[in-house]
Amino acid sequence: MRKALLFALALTAGLALTWIIPESSGVVYANDVEVKAAHLKMFRPLPPTMASDKNPVTEAKVRLGRMLYFDPRLSRDHQTSCNTCHQLDRYGIDEERFSTGFKGQKGDRNSPTVYNAAGHLAQFWDGRAADVEEQAKGPVLNPVEMAMPSEQRVVAVLKSIPEYVSAFRKAFPGQSDPVTFDNMATAIGAFERGLVTPSRWDKFLQGDKNALSQVEKAGLNKYVEVGCHTCHMGAYLGGSQYQKLGVMKPWPDSHDPGRYKVTQSEADKMVFKVPSLRNIGETAPYYHDGSVPTLEKAIELMAVHQLGRTPDEEAIRSITTFLKALTGDIPRDYIKPPVLPKSTPSTPKPELSD
Repeated sequence: MRKALLFALALTAGLALTWIIPESSGVVYANDVEVKAAHLKMFRPLPPTMASDKNPVTEAKVRLGRMLYFDPRLSRDHQTSCNTCHQLDRYGIDEERFSTGFKGQKGDRNSPTVYNAAGHLAQFWDGRAADVEEQAKGPVLNPVEMAMPSEQRVVAVLKSIPEYVSAFRKAFPGQSDPVTFDNMATAIGAFERGLVTPSRWDKFLQGDKNALSQVEKAGLNKYVEVGCHTCHMGAYLGGSQYQKLGVMKPWPDSHDPGRYKVTQSEADKMVFKVPSLRNIGETAPYYHDGSVPTLEKAIELMAVHQLGRTPDEEAIRSITTFLKALTGDIPRDYIKPPVLPKSTPSTPKPELSD
């Protein structure tokens, strides 16, 4: 009945109609929802790869980095790889609040997705690593995560496997001793720079008006109206700045001081890297502590604590619809698990305890 009434009113006004009835919201839009050009200028499409002058990406580096990313022998007990906590077929996460590492230990921060992360201003929630190459070193030596006792142990594992020695030589030609801890991280970083997930949102930014539905466009307008774009803009809709958690209203749990751990500056207490919203509909739970299980609740809390606004259910639903349009395509061929080279008698054995 409501649809018929709107249709009649629109015909009376001489309007060209485009009817969209979303499955969940029941909202009906007559005509195309307008998105202002000024709104779109705040965003950019994803790059095809996240290039680095410091680490030029080559096929040989990527091939080696892919193997290393999936290899659990980079952990002390040979049970944990990069992919254990950042599962590439699950949008780069493990869906846990805190990931499990060596001897069943749990970390104290949620493992963020690795997809599109190489384009961020820094790595980790507190920005303690400048890039993905530096980040790749951290978990390997972290006693709670992969728990390798030293860089030398990592190198010993890699040098004990002839196929790895050959792969390092191809990836780093001209080096007399290419099997190094730094080169391990450089290769992993090169692989991660190809973990890009373009979506319909990118097609929309490139001029395809039909790439988003009417309800998704309305969600984009609501996203800007509420103020989400203040921190979540650019190609990654985040990942480009640090912000205090609890700008307008104190965050209820302040035991993790955030970037303060890195800088020891009082101004950095409760400051964290703003996460990207790319694939946000697939990367729950949310926040640095994984304390929020749903996207709807995360949106509500951001509005209240960061913007001083209390959105109603319709606003939350509308923004959620837009954010789910940011879910991109996983590069299935690129992330296909490789066949790993076999260990040799000289490969250090796994250690299951201290």
